[in-house]
Amino acid sequence: MNTKSKWKSFSLLTGSILIMAVGIYFFKFANNFTFGGITGLAVLVAKTGVMSASDFTFLTNMLLLLLGFIVLGKKFGLKTAYCSTLLSVTLSLLERIYPMSHPLTDQPMLELTFAIALPAFGSAILFNIGASSGGTDIIAAILKKYSDFNIGRALLLTDLVITIAGCFVFDIETGLYSFLGLAVRSLMIDNVIESFNLCKYFNVVCDNPEPICDFIMHELHRSATTCEAKGAFSGEPKSLVFTVLNRHQAIRLRNYIKEVEPTAFILISNTSEIIGKGFHNTI
Repeated sequence: MNTKSKWKSFSLLTGSILIMAVGIYFFKFANNFTFGGITGLAVLVAKTGVMSASDFTFLTNMLLLLLGFIVLGKKFGLKTAYCSTLLSVTLSLLERIYPMSHPLTDQPMLELTFAIALPAFGSAILFNIGASSGGTDIIAAILKKYSDFNIGRALLLTDLVITIAGCFVFDIETGLYSFLGLAVRSLMIDNVIESFNLCKYFNVVCDNPEPICDFIMHELHRSATTCEAKGAFSGEPKSLVFTVLNRHQAIRLRNYIKEVEPTAFILISNTSEIIGKGFHNTI
């Protein structure tokens, strides 16, 4: 990985964690929303008065990090270690710089929206680049190493138990908001990740594929696949051009085809892309 790629990765990791920290501290902790792993459990612990939610998150994540390094060794990701440490430190700093005794607004649904959206957006970026914010992900990695247990179901059950506990520790209204947050969060993370990887799959039926292929290779710096076909009605020979492009490239190619061969038939669909050496594939 070159220096530019390292700085880009570092910037994405740091930015994602800061976004998550803002959502967790200002909207989740302040409203006692209990959905979501370690930070959800931290809200319950804070209610007992033993320690604040931020300090509990810091202490728990540091212990899990230490456990991760001991048990998983070199397999334990440095990205996850960095993200977990930064999130814990940022939450503790926010608590000391801007202590909060009540929510920012008197609109719990608005606050819930930000409590879900900001951490989900940050998590989606992390997952998309092969990192995570630690916490229960470290527990999952350890369980995966030593058992065939259904980790995803176990983590979901844990989140559910913590959320149910919130109904008794706080009030039913806060508990119901937490249930809503638990349901929406996972869906939002999946949708955000999918939007990051969204590409456009082109299926172009044309008479002359050479200009289109040249534009794809030399202007867009991508590859394409061609094959011969025959019109079902006219019986005339046709060519098919297949390619996968990002959204900006897709607009350029569509406009180019309209200009050079307006009679071409273009079918565009959404897809996720896998890039290999010298070929494009779709999932």
